[in-house]
Amino acid sequence: MGRVSMNGMDGMDMSKSGSADSEENAGSLSLSGAVALGTGVMIGAGIFALTGQVAGLAGDLFPVAFLAAAVIVAFSAYSYVKLSNAFPSSGGIAMFLNKAYGPGMVTGIFSLFMYVSMVISESLVARTFGAYSLQIVKLEPLSFWVPALGVGLIAIAFAVNIAGNKAIQASAGVMAAIKVGGLAVFAVGGLWFVTAANFTNGSQGTESVASGGFLAGVALAILAYKGFTTITNSGGEIIDPHRNTGRAIIISIAVCAGLYIVLAVAVAGNLTLVDIIAAQDFALAEASRPAFGDAGLWATVALAVVATASGVIASVFAASRMLAMLTKMKEVPHRHFGLPGTVRIHTMVYTVAFAMVLTVLFDLRRIAALGAIFYLIMDIAIHWGILRHLRDRIEVKPAIVITAIALDVLVLSAFLWVKASQDALVIYAAVGGIALIVAGEKLFMRSHTNPDGTMDM
Repeated sequence: MGRVSMNGMDGMDMSKSGSADSEENAGSLSLSGAVALGTGVMIGAGIFALTGQVAGLAGDLFPVAFLAAAVIVAFSAYSYVKLSNAFPSSGGIAMFLNKAYGPGMVTGIFSLFMYVSMVISESLVARTFGAYSLQIVKLEPLSFWVPALGVGLIAIAFAVNIAGNKAIQASAGVMAAIKVGGLAVFAVGGLWFVTAANFTNGSQGTESVASGGFLAGVALAILAYKGFTTITNSGGEIIDPHRNTGRAIIISIAVCAGLYIVLAVAVAGNLTLVDIIAAQDFALAEASRPAFGDAGLWATVALAVVATASGVIASVFAASRMLAMLTKMKEVPHRHFGLPGTVRIHTMVYTVAFAMVLTVLFDLRRIAALGAIFYLIMDIAIHWGILRHLRDRIEVKPAIVITAIALDVLVLSAFLWVKASQDALVIYAAVGGIALIVAGEKLFMRSHTNPDGTMDM
């Protein structure tokens, strides 16, 4: 790309930091509020949405897959903690990529990969809300009501976000306490009723396990943790962001990792693998029956509703802020279309509309697969950017960052291999989405590249 004419893009978060992010409310999010946002996205998109899908890929080893995913995410989180402490901003990933690669097409492309993965997770959680709700409210056909309920939840999440940060933080805090406490009760009760034979009843008959399915399951389980990146998009609004952004990331991952692993063991011990896969979209609710009966089913569905609702609220919050930052950085085009309000309100509308379309068009399996692909590619770009461009500005241990890249490449390769043989449409959709983003960014960059090769950004 051409040279950039803007007095050094570092001025974006510095000289412009207050103005570029004039819609931020500095200090409006506490450490606990940031943790609630992170766990809200993770738990909503994690154990409820992905348990059955990970079991379908990893077989009886799916609890281990959640543990392995936590280890990989821990290596990845090292880079994000370092970046968040150095460059706190509501731009989060977009700002990190800008710091590593400078303004231009590379930053735009990988930032959009992250944005798309965030909106995909939003629609994943929304459909999960529909799938669990219909375990109690019997409506037919499922093919209509699952996406319809998901779209309704996204609309409610939009309304909460419009109400402002105080409403978001209050709802996130209450919902986080309810779901973490409720899931802890389920985990303890579920462990009491586990049947040892259930832990080894299906792997030998699961073809995907023998062909890289375990690693593919790990790749999918990583989605259950990626919600920690939501916190990076709130850096400009967290109290004492240079200190608390990284702390919020670490606390959120630790809380969710412990909860996921115990819950996965409880599910594996209460249901056969065949039963887990059969109840793929609502496996946690089905696993509550042996320990708690119908009351457990109702309670688990209630928790799922709370978890998915808070997850969508937090996801809308983070994704819209990232798109707003990309707009301010002139990495993406923006049109008001006659909408009132600020740029952030507009990006929230676009984010919600995009999520609604995905919720209607794709089922849970394909939404999750697309999200994993886009996220892992972006994650590799973040780590590479630190190694290649930021080591003189951020003190990091290269061995940890290199390990994070190697683990990402390993699980992404296995995931693509399994999906290519089982559901090639996912690969085609991912390739098509990547091509569209690359072509769109290349075309857009021409709109502000001058004849001398400089870019007005």
